[in-house]
Amino acid sequence: MIVVTGATGNVGRTLVRLLAEQGREVTAVSRRITPADVPPGVHTVAADLARPDAADLPAAADAVFLLVGGELMMTGDPAAVVAPFAGCGRIVLLSSQGVITRPDSLSHGRAFAAYEHAVMDSGTDWTILRPGGFASNAHAWAPSVKASRTVAAPFGDVGLPVVDPDDIAAVAAAVLTQPGHSRACYELTGPAPTTPLQRTAALADAIGEHVAFIGQTREEARAQMLAFMPAPVADTTLDIIGTPTPREQAVSPDIERILGRPATPFADWARRNAAAFA
Repeated sequence: MIVVTGATGNVGRTLVRLLAEQGREVTAVSRRITPADVPPGVHTVAADLARPDAADLPAAADAVFLLVGGELMMTGDPAAVVAPFAGCGRIVLLSSQGVITRPDSLSHGRAFAAYEHAVMDSGTDWTILRPGGFASNAHAWAPSVKASRTVAAPFGDVGLPVVDPDDIAAVAAAVLTQPGHSRACYELTGPAPTTPLQRTAALADAIGEHVAFIGQTREEARAQMLAFMPAPVADTTLDIIGTPTPREQAVSPDIERILGRPATPFADWARRNAAAFA
């Protein structure tokens, strides 16, 4: 059995589907989940990782995909969160590239590093996935694209190789089910850096209409971001998208190495998700 936590999110939902298509026995775990959220035959468990002693967490598994997000990432006890899964065959942790590129950042570096250390110290075999920025972060632009065919963002000319969450899910499916990934850490990026201006153009092509780009100052963007994320997360995010390190702008070969195909371009993600912006 393979346990997938965060099973209704951008990565988890696709991962559950991929594993089910392989005929794997899957238990999908999320705080709010029903059988309607998963493919037929997938077992569902509504559980909160903030309560790691909860009786409804799966007691044993061949492998676990561990996604820790939101408030739990910043305030949870990593050892306690990992402990219920310590007896499984392998833990695959979705971490962050920030562990390497922003080690002093509370949100992107130290918080994720604490969970990596907890997994590594659990006595269980492990694999760590460290993605950079997600292509799906562009969903934040959907309301303005739908309402006024505009995108407002800072740092319009700064490129980053954002990664398609479906590629992360495909890599996770591979390392959960195939040998050769024990105690490995993989950085996951898109195939090429793209700027906010270029991503706006890709969305325009996907929906078949012009979309105007409106440049923001860092201060304007920060004020907007504080409505839905803590200040430390907003500040580090702005540092990454405004003044990325060379490693954050570099393209990692790990997706192609594991999947045997190139990482998915942002334009392909935009076409697949065009309905959200139309």
